[in-house]
Amino acid sequence: MIDSERYDAVILGAGTAGVLLAWHLGAAGQRVAVVEQRYVGGSCPNIACLPSKSFIHSAEVAHVVATGHGFGVNTTGAAVSMPVVQSRKGAMVRGLIGIYLDNFDRTGSELVMGRGTFVDERTLEVALNDGGTRTLRGDRMFLDLGSTAIMPKLAGLAESKPMTHVELLDLDVVPKHLLIYGGGYIALEFAQAMCRLGSRVTVIERGERILHREDDDIAHAVLDLLREEGVEVVTSAHIDRVTGRSGEGVTLYGDVAGVERAIEGSHLLVAVGKFPDTGGIGLERAGVALTASGHVQVNARLETTAEAVWAMGDCAGSPAFTHMSHDDFRIVRDNLAGGDRSTVGRHVPNCLFLDPELASVGLNEKEAHRRGIGYRLAELPYSEIWRSHSTGRMRGKMKVLVGTDDRILGFTAFGAQAGELLPTVQIAMNAGLSYQMVAGLITAHPTYAEGLSELFMRVPPHDPT
Repeated sequence: MIDSERYDAVILGAGTAGVLLAWHLGAAGQRVAVVEQRYVGGSCPNIACLPSKSFIHSAEVAHVVATGHGFGVNTTGAAVSMPVVQSRKGAMVRGLIGIYLDNFDRTGSELVMGRGTFVDERTLEVALNDGGTRTLRGDRMFLDLGSTAIMPKLAGLAESKPMTHVELLDLDVVPKHLLIYGGGYIALEFAQAMCRLGSRVTVIERGERILHREDDDIAHAVLDLLREEGVEVVTSAHIDRVTGRSGEGVTLYGDVAGVERAIEGSHLLVAVGKFPDTGGIGLERAGVALTASGHVQVNARLETTAEAVWAMGDCAGSPAFTHMSHDDFRIVRDNLAGGDRSTVGRHVPNCLFLDPELASVGLNEKEAHRRGIGYRLAELPYSEIWRSHSTGRMRGKMKVLVGTDDRILGFTAFGAQAGELLPTVQIAMNAGLSYQMVAGLITAHPTYAEGLSELFMRVPPHDPT
């Protein structure tokens, strides 16, 4: 038996689910250790959700200033200062980390900074960042390992030293011409933001269109937005090699819609997805199995193949959003207290933080067709929401899918403050309410939420034939 320090719970990874569980168990009087190599709080407060949204908000302010003349505001002489953008982001991150550290102190849970590797079941050897090692054993073990940006195996790509979202968020200069390899959420958020901050931007997508999981009308609407703002979008691009160095000059070569092409830029961002951080930490010694995709194998209660070991967040294959990691925590927390919660059937809200936002929950038309689910469709242009006329933000539309039983199957909004509209629809979906309950709401005027009742009033009646 390996000599070790004993804890009621050991949590490997200080992401959202991990720290919430640590604080919960610690506040209940349990002896808890959280092992984290680098980021207190995981990616969300450090390098992903909140830093990126700070960055994006600076870009939105730049856009408002640049278009201020249309609202009667003279903004001549305004300029972007990337050092100030970075300073604002850095101050926010430091403040957030301070809150996290205070919560560790308040709850009595211990934060151990170092790299943890399994040496036995529920036993970690931790190479401490400050030197030395510790061996920790938990009566229960929880994995919140997170994920890392994928770097494709293209000739010359590694040598070009491309940025991921991590490095881009530390830029203190505006790239002359930013190439973005990828056409998903991260790629498109940064494409618009960097264009608004002054970069020439080219998005290079392997597929026939961006946002391949979205309905065609929504994907095309986003494409139109980006192109109108000056973002070049190249689709059907099969890149096979890269030359140069990001920051100095870089070129991507490949077949674009059947034509050989070289795409040149000053900087390169790779944003093609993420993979789970499950390798090289000895999970096999802990009896924890992985799936073919490298995620920790879990059941619907987030239990792994090892006794008294759970996994949460990205590493468990949960939808890669902080809010889903938060829900993973709630499932594990409640089940530890005797509950019977699971991941089955839970709704996954999405929000693409463009300006305007793209937000959805439940099924879209594409997914409903794929699954053979019948639906009734209603749509409402944002231009028919009175609030949009006062703000000038009339771009976009809302869509809702309703089943034969009058329950809501899914909702999508591309428009101003779309993400803020989701909870109303989610409550109705979670409660199994009919769409008429939303159609009958009295909403404050003038708000964007007024569009919800108008949209739901447009649902066509059910035709049983």
